[in-house]
Amino acid sequence: MALRVTFVAAAGSSTVLSERFEDPRPLDQTGWGEVQRVAHELLPLAAADLRYCSPAPRSRATGEGLGYAPLVQLALRDCDMGRWRGLTLGEAMAREPEAVDAWLADPRSTPHGGESLLDFIGRVGNWLDTRPAEDGCRVVAVAEPSVIRAALVYALKAPPGTYWNIDVRSLSTISVAGRPGRWSLRLESVSTQPLRA
Repeated sequence: MALRVTFVAAAGSSTVLSERFEDPRPLDQTGWGEVQRVAHELLPLAAADLRYCSPAPRSRATGEGLGYAPLVQLALRDCDMGRWRGLTLGEAMAREPEAVDAWLADPRSTPHGGESLLDFIGRVGNWLDTRPAEDGCRVVAVAEPSVIRAALVYALKAPPGTYWNIDVRSLSTISVAGRPGRWSLRLESVSTQPLRA
């Protein structure tokens, strides 16, 4: 039996028209409502052997709201976006269109002065690879959608551009199972995980 890591996407915010890079805003009333609506479905994950969350306010609040009492992991923080921190992609594009184009085209680029997409994926992957490798150990991690996308790209050894093609919805879950450097995507059967719209 392998280590199993289940990622839970942090609840959203009613004021988010589009995601902001390294969004520092706390979970609002709408986000709390989302957590309360799905808590009964996600509560069984609180039985995980290890429970973590990213340091983002939404992730911490989501983990607490679901009863996980998660330990904050700095390695699960969002990508360091340098001077674009707090902006939407559209706002960054309006200010620096050529820099954004370069960033989207090259996963090694850092035109914002922060972390490259490759470095971000590697950091999240390193966290994944350093979880306790005991057979049957279950881990839950509440994180921002960007962190979950990075973890999936790493786990599947997919090309970095795949990052842009993964849609992670608020309070969705996905699991990977395996050992350091050898991960598989794990989809649950309908009988063990209720369907959500």
